[in-house]
Amino acid sequence: VGRCVRITEDLMNAATVLGACGIAYALRFVRAMQQGGIEIGFDSDTAALIANQTVRGAATILLEGSAHAEAEIDKVTTPKGCTIAGLNEMEHQGFSSSLIKGILTSYGKIG
Repeated sequence: VGRCVRITEDLMNAATVLGACGIAYALRFVRAMQQGGIEIGFDSDTAALIANQTVRGAATILLEGSAHAEAEIDKVTTPKGCTIAGLNEMEHQGFSSSLIKGILTSYGKIG
């Protein structure tokens, strides 16, 4: 489904974690978005469709552009807006740290 990347053998375990385990991490994120959508009033199918299409759109922006993910985030946040408020709450709850720790834990298990 994706593109191949040529790496050195010493990065095979890291590639397994980032690429193969990463699929499950991304799907867990999508599942959480779907559940959040249900919490705010959507039925399950509609929440899934919106979450899936949102992730597809985000991936397309990154794959077709050259900007860093953080630069793209900056484009969709406004001062005192709902997006930055939600992002800040996720960070306060350890979103990025939790994901990084999960990657490192998987890498420790495989290596």
